[in-house]
Formats: sequence, C-alpha cells, structure tokens
Amino acid sequence: MIHMLLVKATAKTKGVQAKDVKGLLPLMILMVIIFLMILFWENELYEEVASSTIEHLHVDYPQSNISVRYCNHMILQRMIKEPDNTCKKEHVFIHERPRKINSVCTSPKKKACRNHSSVLCFQSETRFKMTVCKLIGGLRYPTCRYHISPTEGFILVTCSDIGPVTIQRYVE
Repeated sequence: MIHMLLVKATAKTKGVQAKDVKGLLPLMILMVIIFLMILFWENELYEEVASSTIEHLHVDYPQSNISVRYCNHMILQRMIKEPDNTCKKEHVFIHERPRKINSVCTSPKKKACRNHSSVLCFQSETRFKMTVCKLIGGLRYPTCRYHISPTEGFILVTCSDIGPVTIQRYVE
C-alpha cells in the first residue's frame, strides 16, 4: 500500500496580503482618474493659450503649400471661429516672419484703434504679404466657406510689453 505523506507548507512572510490589495483598488482607480483629469485639464489650458496667440491665429510663414481651398483648410486646421461658434466674417493670414510682425510694435506710426479710443494701434511701416479670407457661406463652425484674396497691405496691431496681441485690421 502506498502511503501519502501530507506536507503542510508554511511560509513566514510579511507584507501585503490579497485581502489588503482589494481594499486599495478603489483608491488606486480614483488616483488614476484624478491624474487623467489633471492631465486633460492642463492640455486644455495649453491649447487655449496656444490657439489664441497672434502667431497661431494669423501667421502662416512660410505660406502653406495648399493650392485649392486655402482659406477653408487653414480655418478648419487652426479652429478659427467666433466665441459663440459662428463663422468669422473675415480672417487674415500673414505670410511674413514672426520677427518682422513683432517689430510692428516699435513702429512710429501709432494711432487710436477704431473700436478702442484709449488703446493705441501700431501700423506696420512696410506692406506685408497676406491672404484675406472672406466668408461666402455657412453660419456655424465648421461649415464655414471662404473666398481667398491674396493681397499686400499694412497691418494695425495692438501691443503689450512682449509684442503684438491682436491684429485690428489691415490697410491695402
């Protein structure tokens, strides 16, 4: 007859037991959710700041090589719209180096801005190459359709201590 020996294996270990891990699982899930929310929130803040800069909104240098529907493509790519998601009536893309645009803030040609009598606008001393996009169809973003008008003109900008803040208009 065969005798079986029963051996009781015992381990003297200290540490985390399975029942302890189960109690930590909801806390770990909560921490991951909070981490993802913070990460998403930071990206949203960065995108909002980056997408509102004059360089993002108006500078296309060197000019993108888009032969057909330039305005429609650029406005969709850069998500250019009014705050209430309606289509902008007109938008300008400037095809000059950002450094040249920044230098407008040192221009001696200053005057009160049209809509803000107490704010000064600075006019460029030279003409800039630009593309004017004029709305021809659509009411709400992203269904906006634009007509392209390549032109050269002077730009009027508002400035802060670090450079141009907004493009107020252009003058041909």
